[in-house]
Amino acid sequence: VQLVESGGGLVQAGASLRLSCVASGRSFSYSAIGWFRQAPGKEREFVAAIRWSVDRRDYADSVKGRFTISRDNAKNTVYLQMNGLKPEDTAVYYCAADSWGSGSSDPSPYNYWGQGTQVTVTS
Repeated sequence: VQLVESGGGLVQAGASLRLSCVASGRSFSYSAIGWFRQAPGKEREFVAAIRWSVDRRDYADSVKGRFTISRDNAKNTVYLQMNGLKPEDTAVYYCAADSWGSGSSDPSPYNYWGQGTQVTVTS
């Protein structure tokens, strides 16, 4: 199983970015995909998750109303649309797959991780 993120970059506050996570190597019909982020000196934190088999999406309070997670089943791809970016959103963003489909906000159940993509937001 391989997860590859893309779409990060350097933007000003208020701008938008769309991150992509392409999954290969197996079907994700019974999985959940989560986005996490880690800023320098901080622990990895949950951003959003989407379950593959049911239409359920969960968000961290800090991104609700600004970020949207979505999926394209045909492309085995999950997106994270990030609008109204703030400097505190600066981090390396990782997508992860949870084979059990829990869609947890805890990183522990996620058994596959991408390499991460850097998002930097300047004020």
